[in-house]
Amino acid sequence: MSKSYANKLSIIPLGGLGEIGKNMTAYVYGNDMIVVDAGLKFPDEEMLGIDIVIPDISFLTENRSRLKGLFLTHGHEDHIGGLPYVLKSLQVPVYGTRLTLGLVEGKLREHGILDQVKLIPISNESEIRLGSFTVTCFNVNHSIPDSVGFAIDTPEGLIVQTGDFKFDQTPVDGRHADYAKMTALGTRGVLALLSDSTNAERPGFTMSERTVAATIDDVFRTAQGRIILATFASNIHRIQHVIHAAERTGRKVAIVGRSMVNNITIARDLGYLDVQPSTLIEPDDLSRYDASQVALLTTGSQGEPMSALTRMARATHRKVEILSGDTVIIASSPIPGNEKSISRTIDQLFRIGAHVIYQAVSGVHVSGHGSQEELKLMLNFIRPKYFMPVHGEFRMLNRHSELAQATGVDPDNIFILDNGDVLEFQGGSASLGSKVTAGAVLIDGLGVGDVGNIVLRDRKLLSQDGILVVVVTLSKQTGAILSGPDIISRGFVYVRESEELLDEANRVVNSTLSRLMTDNVSDWSGLKTGVRDALSRFLYEQTKRRPMVLPIIMEV
Repeated sequence: MSKSYANKLSIIPLGGLGEIGKNMTAYVYGNDMIVVDAGLKFPDEEMLGIDIVIPDISFLTENRSRLKGLFLTHGHEDHIGGLPYVLKSLQVPVYGTRLTLGLVEGKLREHGILDQVKLIPISNESEIRLGSFTVTCFNVNHSIPDSVGFAIDTPEGLIVQTGDFKFDQTPVDGRHADYAKMTALGTRGVLALLSDSTNAERPGFTMSERTVAATIDDVFRTAQGRIILATFASNIHRIQHVIHAAERTGRKVAIVGRSMVNNITIARDLGYLDVQPSTLIEPDDLSRYDASQVALLTTGSQGEPMSALTRMARATHRKVEILSGDTVIIASSPIPGNEKSISRTIDQLFRIGAHVIYQAVSGVHVSGHGSQEELKLMLNFIRPKYFMPVHGEFRMLNRHSELAQATGVDPDNIFILDNGDVLEFQGGSASLGSKVTAGAVLIDGLGVGDVGNIVLRDRKLLSQDGILVVVVTLSKQTGAILSGPDIISRGFVYVRESEELLDEANRVVNSTLSRLMTDNVSDWSGLKTGVRDALSRFLYEQTKRRPMVLPIIMEV
């Protein structure tokens, strides 16, 4: 690559800025590069048919010779979900804590590439030297165990990236954030801090995860029928609450949802989940117990159409159906963009007759991200010269920058960037460099990046106005119409109720073809364009709709 990174440090966000999800940050010095996180995000509503979205890694593939290692802060999808797709293009060792790598192993095995990837476990005591970089980590509290931030030593100075964090004074697993290491970093001197901005708009402190345990205990003591709790499959602390509450009240627990089963198995095997052998039962065995003796842990807290909870609510799940009298707990807050699907699921559960407990009306969820006072506390621990808010939509980044100024960071030393921007450090000073390629790669089924803006535009058009297919057969010798035009309507009008409109459309196609053949327009593209334009004009004049018109012209 022509661009020189010699004698300067470049920090390049490839995802996670101006959005929630697909977090990825590259650090480059000379011929050395490391990357922190490789996440995914869920598609926006207008991304019709798209399953997930991952970062565009063109910059990494162009600089693959520089890439020394990929570091993971924790095991949530928005930080590790894109990893299998990245590792199919790049051969790079992956560093993470034990639980994080356990979750990664499951993903790589599913994609058939586990044997091709070197996974290296790290802990709070690890120090990894890779070229110009020396990376150490420090424990933080989050909604999944084994979460860390990174201190990255570079020739230009010390960089700290927090990962997702909050300061929980009563953590479920008893593992506190490493306050001593964070304050020691600040005392030593930090050139730049990259810090989680998710809750930068929320005043005060984020409540401890233990407050959720009290609510869950109350539900388990008072519920008469079955209890179904939906949460993120990676929220091991929340899952532990449910299992302990079930054991205290004599309930058996069935696990429903592939990702929930996989994550619980991994967490148990690695010792991050304490479960008595007799507690767990198979979903097929639920009928053997009274409703007051069972609880279900399931996926679907975001109202995903194919998730277990949504299928249960629609009575389309092959093993479990929600019944009147069930208590359903939705223990999560909506990811931006998922509010409508969650609301639909909750409405459906109420229609069935279930008692629904959800975050808007009860304390069944607390965030894993620090609120404003915790963000200021991190800033005061680290005391950076430069500050770059990350992990959040633009308004969150902007609010976080205001918090940094309140703690004493010079406003001129705060950089609110977009994905692909380059923040360069040379001689202890920071400036913006030229942008690199960054964006989104859309995953649709097995297709990676084969769906782009044009396909999404067509899908949107089809979903709004439908399609009209016009089939015509012409004589090769004379150009006369031998059969057709036959018009097939899908998603535009119902044929039997719109016969007059379609008959008139037929006449428009006939007259257009006759005119074009008379004008000696005999190439396929000219004929198709003429038919498409004429029919589109006619249909808009008659209906004020613009269906996709697809002419098919055959010659015999």
